[in-house]
Amino acid sequence: MIDVTVARNREYLQTVVIEGHAGSGPHGFDLVCAGVSSVSFGAVNAVEALCDVTLVVNQAQDGGYMRIDVPDGLSHEQEQSVQLLLEGMLVSLRTIENSYSEFIQLND
Repeated sequence: MIDVTVARNREYLQTVVIEGHAGSGPHGFDLVCAGVSSVSFGAVNAVEALCDVTLVVNQAQDGGYMRIDVPDGLSHEQEQSVQLLLEGMLVSLRTIENSYSEFIQLND
C-alpha cells in the first residue's frame, strides 16, 4: 500500500510524504506505482522548471519513500505557483486513489 500524507501550514501545503509500495503488479509492471512516481516526480520537476524553486526532496535509495518540503522564503508569486502545481499533483494522486483504493491511500 502506498500512503500519501499531506501536512499544511495554515492554508498552504508544506510537506508531502509518499511511502510504501503498491504491490498491484510485478516489479517493473506495477501501474499504480508507475502512476504515483510519474505524477510526483513530474510535479517536482514542474515546480523547478516553471517556478524557479527547488523543493527539498528526500528519497530512499531503494524506492518506496519520497518526502517533498516547500522551502521557506518564497515570494508571494512563487508560493502561489508552487501551491497550484502541488495541489494539481494531489488531484492526480486522488484520481489514482479513486480507481485503485486498495493500493493507495491519501491523507490530507
